[in-house]
Amino acid sequence: MTTATHTDPLVFNPYAHEVHDDPFPFYRRLRDEAPVYHNEELGFWALSRYDDVLDALHDYDTYCSRHGITLEPRSPLPMMITMDPPEHTAMRRLISRTFTPRRIADLEPSIRALSARYLSAFDGRTSGDIIAEYSARLPMDVISTMLGVPEPDQDMLRGWSDAMIHREEGSPDVTADGIDAAIQLFEYFSAIVVEKQARPLDDLLSALVTAEVDGERLTDKDVVAFCFLLVIAGNETTTKLIGNATYWLWRNPDQRQLLLDDPSLCADAVEEVLRYEGSTQLMARTTTRDVTRHGVTIPADEKVLLLLGSGNRDERFWDRPDEFDIRREKKLHLSFGHGVHVCLGAALARLETRIALEDILDRFGAYDVDADGISRIHSGNVRGYDHLPISWG
Repeated sequence: MTTATHTDPLVFNPYAHEVHDDPFPFYRRLRDEAPVYHNEELGFWALSRYDDVLDALHDYDTYCSRHGITLEPRSPLPMMITMDPPEHTAMRRLISRTFTPRRIADLEPSIRALSARYLSAFDGRTSGDIIAEYSARLPMDVISTMLGVPEPDQDMLRGWSDAMIHREEGSPDVTADGIDAAIQLFEYFSAIVVEKQARPLDDLLSALVTAEVDGERLTDKDVVAFCFLLVIAGNETTTKLIGNATYWLWRNPDQRQLLLDDPSLCADAVEEVLRYEGSTQLMARTTTRDVTRHGVTIPADEKVLLLLGSGNRDERFWDRPDEFDIRREKKLHLSFGHGVHVCLGAALARLETRIALEDILDRFGAYDVDADGISRIHSGNVRGYDHLPISWG
């Protein structure tokens, strides 16, 4: 089997509009024609089949994260997701002490209160933008509240997060606005870390600056890096996941009716949305040695895109992969990763999205979507909407 290159008819650029608008036909072609794909122009390889992606997620010795998890250059901050064991193990052990399942579960009443607060803005109306007025606000405010960020600053953080993930057509490069936003966010959290060290409170950021395991503590830069990770990964991906769920339940009214009849199925619906159109479509790794798959050898020191969204639709693993089915029994999707790098915030994302679906359906019932008013964000690895107008009642 030969690889596809930029000179072949099959050209995969995750930042191009034709792929960005609907990547799933490209994914199918990649799985069938070039399961080991090579784009010489942009300098990356890609794995698209479920088994290949899953194996690579587990094999950190071969597919390492320390050179970054996107096509862009790695952040200079010591982020946990751009480390490999043993450094990753030590960092995760420290952070896990403060980001516990119990702490996440205890957030449910406050998340429900925030959800009700934002949905109350729709009172007396019959239409609104579920992204701009609800899902773009809920995850960021949950994270900001967890960290102890003052409420007046939360819109500012949301704007910086949006700027950092935006990409221009065809380009993986961070925009000038994104670079400026990153600098401002770094300065902002650096100042808050100093405040929490002097006056710790009952919040996650205070717990991070005081966390200690076997005499080890996080440095100030470690704490700021984790704040970056929460604001970008924890906010933007959950925002888009809620929007994707809202859209696909509208497109599949029979599935939505199942939830209206039995809201306890909302947790299952979250898992199906994560599989069917998750907000994180790909993660990058770098090979540490030559590795051969499907008769093709990827050399050492090459960037490899692990196409999570493609693996989640691979007909070799999934039955009826292109059918949206919230009662699907098999749920081992790739959207939160696997192995040592499995997403630390997965429980929080699931909790927020489940609450959002329960509350949206309870308030709006069999809502409609204005398809002409929909617009998507433009990003290489985050998939979702920045505007999703709905109407009801």
